[in-house]
This record gives sequence, structure tokens and C-alpha cells, in this order.
Amino acid sequence: MIVGEPVHVTDEAFEKAVLQSATPVIVDFWAPWCGPCRMVAPVLEKFAAEYQGRLIVAKVNTDDNPQWAGQFDVRGIPTMLFVAGGKVIHRQVGALPEPYLRDMVEEFLGAVEEVAAGTNGKEA
Repeated sequence: MIVGEPVHVTDEAFEKAVLQSATPVIVDFWAPWCGPCRMVAPVLEKFAAEYQGRLIVAKVNTDDNPQWAGQFDVRGIPTMLFVAGGKVIHRQVGALPEPYLRDMVEEFLGAVEEVAAGTNGKEA
């Protein structure tokens, strides 16, 4: 799946869109009434466009779709899960300024790409 904008994911679509995704995913658990969620949304939109093809930004409205938030023990929003290969690699609770989030995304993608290179027999 190659998209240049965040994808809104329902409880029903979560497993396929996130856990079975071949592309690394940042899952943003959010709600419309959450101020910090609204602060981080434009940054995630920017990342979805900027990292198109390398990263998917999936947004889960916890008011409408509480199932997976419960399964991942999300207690505060925004909570962002960095998921690769169906596994949570990193969890960020709370909004952060763009430079910090960008560093997190770069580190996440670097680690995922390093693992992928290693499993393809391209180790140094």
C-alpha cells in the first residue's frame, strides 16, 4: 500500500492495514476532542507525504474504534505505535515537537531497513 496521506483505520480493518502491512506503520490513536492529538496531526500528515512508500500513517479514532486501543493498553492519547512486521517496535505517548518525532521516525525506519537488509543476505 502506497499512500501520501494518513489512512483512517477502523477496528475491523486494523489487522490487515497495520499488523499485516509489508510497509512500516505509525499508528496514531487519537480522538477529535483531544488538543494534543490535533497538534500532532499536521506533523503526521507531513510525514505520510514525505515518507510515502517507506511509511504508512494509520489513524485510529479511539472514540469510534476502541478495540485495538484496548488490546495495546492505550491509556492516554495521542499514543503512537511504531509497528513493523506486525510487532510494536516503539511506543510514544503524548505529543512531541516535529524535530523529536522526525528523529523517532528516522530511527524507526533505519532500524527496520537494517533488519530487512540483514534478512536479505546483504549484511556487511
